[in-house]
Amino acid sequence: MREAMFYEKLEDMVNCHLCPQDCKIPNGGIGFCRVRKNIAGKLYSLNYGRITAIAMDPVEKKPLYHFYPGKFILSVGSFGCNFKCGFCQNWTIAHGDPEAYFIEPDKLVRIALNEKNNIGIAYTYNEPSIWYEFVIECAKKARDVGLKNVLVTNGYISEAPLLEILPYIDAMNIDVKAFNEKFYRNICKGNIENVKRTVEIAHSRCHIELTTLVIPDFNDDEKEMEEMFKWVSSLNPNIPHHLSRFYPNYKMSGEITPLEKLIRIRDIAKRYLNYVYIGNVPGIDNNSYCPRCGNLLVKRIFYDVEMVGLKGDRCENCKKIINIEC
Repeated sequence: MREAMFYEKLEDMVNCHLCPQDCKIPNGGIGFCRVRKNIAGKLYSLNYGRITAIAMDPVEKKPLYHFYPGKFILSVGSFGCNFKCGFCQNWTIAHGDPEAYFIEPDKLVRIALNEKNNIGIAYTYNEPSIWYEFVIECAKKARDVGLKNVLVTNGYISEAPLLEILPYIDAMNIDVKAFNEKFYRNICKGNIENVKRTVEIAHSRCHIELTTLVIPDFNDDEKEMEEMFKWVSSLNPNIPHHLSRFYPNYKMSGEITPLEKLIRIRDIAKRYLNYVYIGNVPGIDNNSYCPRCGNLLVKRIFYDVEMVGLKGDRCENCKKIINIEC
């Protein structure tokens, strides 16, 4: 265990300020995320250094399409989450009691350095923000040796810890799970405004991409989606947005998202955003094109990636600066 950051002692409990759940935890109790415990008036991180999943992944799997295309990244996760989404695809580690083993930050960084064609470390699989003490320590050490740091996150983190970790983060994929408060309150047990605030803070400090899992009858209202794309565009129309197809998982049944629905929503998004992609659908065109001249920039067949129309950070054809880090 490691003493947690971002908490205060109250008279007969501790108040965790890491995320907007803002848990008040009595002695012996744990927080909403299941990984922060009050032991004799001190708050401890129960998942510090505890690894449940580790693998080399294509960076596109995060998904990140505009951050070192075609490269690989060492992906690691722990357990716990500060949401309770019924559709969670990693529910066995986010909400279960998975087997875990301990690894020191120095060792994780050495592993990352020794992996071939690896650009860095992605903190993913479960929610990395509640793994905060371990992640920020690893991120600092990784940065010192030239590795990139990536967060794949639900964006549900308080402003102070977000601002403290961002100087060590190179890229984020942030889930914007819906664009209405009812969905966040009832399905995720959180709120949308804090997620929006994370996106607004992060987009000017590191590379970000967004993901929305489109769930029929829950968050697929096209007018609502249009409002989300307008909001993203108001921040930066070059932020890539990934629309993922829903498949029944964990506690949520229902129909698979119709492809026609995903295509309609993608076409709405393209009115406001320059880079929109559909995930979880084999055979769909997920190439990157220049928003000015239409030149093919990055060709993708599953995770087989080829850079075909870029020269540095510009379109080879019309010389427009493209939001792709290589």
